[in-house]
Amino acid sequence: MILTSLVITIIYLFLIGQFILGFGKISLFRLEAKPAQTKFSIIIPFRDEAEYLPALLKSIEALNYPKQYFEIIFVDDDSQDNSLELIARHFDDDTQSNIKVIPNHRLTKSPKKDAITSAIKKAKHEWIITTDADCELPKYWLDSFDQYIQKNNVVSIAAPVTYKEEQSFLEQFQILDILSLQGATIGGFGINKPFLCNGANFAYKKSIFEKLNGFKGNTTIASGDDIFLLEKIVKAHPKQLHYLKCQHAIVKTKSQPTWNALFSQRVRWSAKTSQYNNWFGKVTGLVVLLMNLLVIINLILICFGVINIKILFYILVIKFSIDFLLIYKSAVFFNQKHILKSYALGFILYLFFSVYIAIASLFLGYTWKGRSFKK
Repeated sequence: MILTSLVITIIYLFLIGQFILGFGKISLFRLEAKPAQTKFSIIIPFRDEAEYLPALLKSIEALNYPKQYFEIIFVDDDSQDNSLELIARHFDDDTQSNIKVIPNHRLTKSPKKDAITSAIKKAKHEWIITTDADCELPKYWLDSFDQYIQKNNVVSIAAPVTYKEEQSFLEQFQILDILSLQGATIGGFGINKPFLCNGANFAYKKSIFEKLNGFKGNTTIASGDDIFLLEKIVKAHPKQLHYLKCQHAIVKTKSQPTWNALFSQRVRWSAKTSQYNNWFGKVTGLVVLLMNLLVIINLILICFGVINIKILFYILVIKFSIDFLLIYKSAVFFNQKHILKSYALGFILYLFFSVYIAIASLFLGYTWKGRSFKK
């Protein structure tokens, strides 16, 4: 067991160390005073989002980008609340001709993929950006994408996402979690092994989506509109897929309100990992799971007197330190350093949380937007 612990710890240390180095290799992108050139079609699927839509709509109004250079396509996925009314009331004058709402055309077991596909068919512009109805968009969001596109030969751009800052430990725990995911995302791009992105802030050319047959091949999985498309783009155009590390491009989304909602969300996320085609993503997930499982197993063995407590102590120190370095880098970029005060408690809880989610995703279904999905 000592040898196994040593091997897993070394592999984990090397992996997270690579992400830390990769994070630094992605340069911070800064905006300049340049006229807009790129036209965008922004796609926002929604289902019963009346609680969050006002904040999103307000942020859309505040976008700095010329209105004639972008359109917003809301896709209604059979909402039962007053989401449609909110959108119509907010954009009820002739000056908002770049805003439209369309119904979702359901064809598969994945409502969100169907919604994005429905919108792309009606999109006027070559560049597509997807985001979610519970998000808030920064003022210079489109300026960031536009200037990056002007300076780089790209067909797809992954961009930063974090949670809105809240006060409870549950909310702080989720921020720490997404900071670690964003750290791994940016780090993966930095070492030329992109394997993660977030559909709340993901851009690609319409022609590339059509060339790669969109989500074909992944429509039996309810989620994964971002990761599965990313995998296709990585395979077809690896050098033209970039990460936009720009603070003006950070989209903020809402964390889950309860632990049960968080468990359901994470089970949904984890359920799609078996369908990944990216070997590096699969290996990363496996190594992270084994490391967390290793700590728990060693803790149990200590209780039975099988191993010395010093072994667990050394493992915890190594994991605590290397994880902190990655999250710290993310926290600095996202201007959320204050959240690190919850890191120690979050670190301990995440060991058990992640193992539980991994096991639960093998057997349990989940609920998403009022719909139930089976494994």
